[in-house]
Amino acid sequence: MKSTGNSKTPYLFIAPALILLSLFSLLPIAVALMISFTDINLSSLADWSAINFIGLQNYLDVVKDPIFVKSILNTLFYVVFGVPFVIICSLSIALLINFGKARIFKAFRVIFYMPSITNVVAVAVVWSYLYNPQYGLFNYLLKLIQLPAVPWLTDPVIAKISLIILALWRAIGLNMIIFLAAIQGIPRTYYEAAELDGAGHFRQIFSITLPLLRYAIFFVSVTTMIGWLQFFEEPFVMTKGGPLDSTTSVALFIYRNGFQQSNFGYAAAGSFVLFIAIIVITLIQFKFTRKEADI
Repeated sequence: MKSTGNSKTPYLFIAPALILLSLFSLLPIAVALMISFTDINLSSLADWSAINFIGLQNYLDVVKDPIFVKSILNTLFYVVFGVPFVIICSLSIALLINFGKARIFKAFRVIFYMPSITNVVAVAVVWSYLYNPQYGLFNYLLKLIQLPAVPWLTDPVIAKISLIILALWRAIGLNMIIFLAAIQGIPRTYYEAAELDGAGHFRQIFSITLPLLRYAIFFVSVTTMIGWLQFFEEPFVMTKGGPLDSTTSVALFIYRNGFQQSNFGYAAAGSFVLFIAIIVITLIQFKFTRKEADI
């Protein structure tokens, strides 16, 4: 039977979204890709004839840049330690809140979620004062229990850990809500059957809850990984990438070259290296998830 409806109607509904996606996502990506093959800088914006096509030179220079290499290692440090801690902590808190019977657990949802909706710059400024080596609250508490002061933002290794602690505190809330929604979507009949078989709470978690949360865990893993690969606000506000570039992330490196030093082509090349890395890591995660689903 022939349809009497207008076949163009669905396209009219999705047209606004496609137009916005093209203007504010696809077009800037294409422009940045073209810029990455040129030596464009602040002075050449006034005279486009001064822009020269240099091919892959920006990419060759950026991968040889010792600061860029260090920023990659710093970003890997953030990802390796930050992502697992975020997933473990947010999932653990979601489980505690879901299985908690007292009314206070309902208030915990708001308490843990509030940091994720707080302005990151304001939070970073406050935590900078908390980390202050002389007047900060953390070292003051350590002094009360007769422990030495910690150079939170002045030691290269401890500075990275300090930024991870702040980012972990901010990231738990949103992921906790995602896990909590997924947990509450699990049918109660599974737990009732497990209780009849004599399974305790821990057995139910490892045999029922975690296997049924694999898609939620995958989603949180991918989004958290992408977020940590783009780690920027915390080191930018709190350390400016120091000390000795020990907290410089790839995103901060790109910002420095693009907006502070006006080397737009060089910064665009660095951004596409990060862009490709994010795509490759995401595809690897998808591949492993498909293998687990097939099993």
